[in-house]
Amino acid sequence: MARLLLIIGGGIAAYKSLELIRRARDQGHSLRVVMTAGAQKFVTPLSVGAVSGGPVFTDLWALDGEHEIGHIRLSREADLIVVAPATADLMARMAGGHADDLATAVLLAADKPVLAAPAMNPRMWAHPATQRNVAQVAADGIGFVGPERGEMAESGEAGLGRMAEPMQILAAIEAALTTDQPLSGKHILVTSGPTLEPIDPVRFISNRSSGKQGHAIATAAARMGARVSLISGPVAIPDPAGVTVKHVESAREMLAAAQSALPADIAIFAAAVADWRTPDVAGEKIKKAKGAPAPHLNLIENPDILRTLATPGSRRPDLVVGFAAETEHVIENAKKKLAAKGCDWIVANDVSPATGTFGGTKNTVHLVSAAGVENWPELTKDSVAERLMQRIVETLEKARTPK
Repeated sequence: MARLLLIIGGGIAAYKSLELIRRARDQGHSLRVVMTAGAQKFVTPLSVGAVSGGPVFTDLWALDGEHEIGHIRLSREADLIVVAPATADLMARMAGGHADDLATAVLLAADKPVLAAPAMNPRMWAHPATQRNVAQVAADGIGFVGPERGEMAESGEAGLGRMAEPMQILAAIEAALTTDQPLSGKHILVTSGPTLEPIDPVRFISNRSSGKQGHAIATAAARMGARVSLISGPVAIPDPAGVTVKHVESAREMLAAAQSALPADIAIFAAAVADWRTPDVAGEKIKKAKGAPAPHLNLIENPDILRTLATPGSRRPDLVVGFAAETEHVIENAKKKLAAKGCDWIVANDVSPATGTFGGTKNTVHLVSAAGVENWPELTKDSVAERLMQRIVETLEKARTPK
């Protein structure tokens, strides 16, 4: 696996670096860690060293460390340099080419790719000076993961500036390390998660989809070099790194967003779209009254996103893949769906409660196409995503091969 050099900047998000180190080591990566003086105010070198399993480098002027390793070797012996958190101050010094401490000296001497995970107060992130620095650092070839939108450590502060979660950073690391990118130049559209169809301001119709499978597919596609547009329903998982994400709620919003994302070379509809909605959403919460019967709920059919985008025409993607979440007769129903929707493949799975598929980390799928049925073993959802993308690559290669 890869040799990573992690530079921890001086922000409250430095505590996430411990989880990032643990996750990276679980993936088989080896790490060296550099900490700025500010970083040591939030987490100690002792803690970082215990998690990383090696010495922590903190001082450009430490004679023993500089003699034995040196800032040049630290940068040159890494496959990838990760700056997390990349604070406003650290990015300003990166943009200016400073080398007045170990972290900036390592970065200035680097001849390897650098990935930065910004973290700061939303107003600091939005400040024109920070945006100038970000533009300069990006122009210098440094990649970014995040920042994310959410609550800040400071009370009452929220907005764009949160550091990406460790698993998002790890996904970006994997993407940066991937040299084989067979889907480079391709645009892939992915839908993921459930849709939410309001009944009144409080209640809605939805389903148990977590979005884990669709998000894993988007991540795998980006890792293989594709430009990915992810249309996500309401989920509780982070956005994948390196992916353009559009958040929606209803089926109609998802259809509109998917159509706006066209043209695409490949479309994968992994979202669990609600089949029905109420024709009129109540303006106020529907109240129950003592002795009164339960209200009657009228339902109408939602637009069929898969069938709409699989319809032949100039904007139809070359390969359209649908998902079939079934609780019985899985393959039989998937074959019917393949014929009815006009798509090229159906990925069918059993989502009965006993399977634990909805909300879980594993999936057992069947790839149904005109050529037949492939029965895949139980895999993690990440592995299903990788295997699906590999099948797509193989199909594209066959299409390019002269007969």
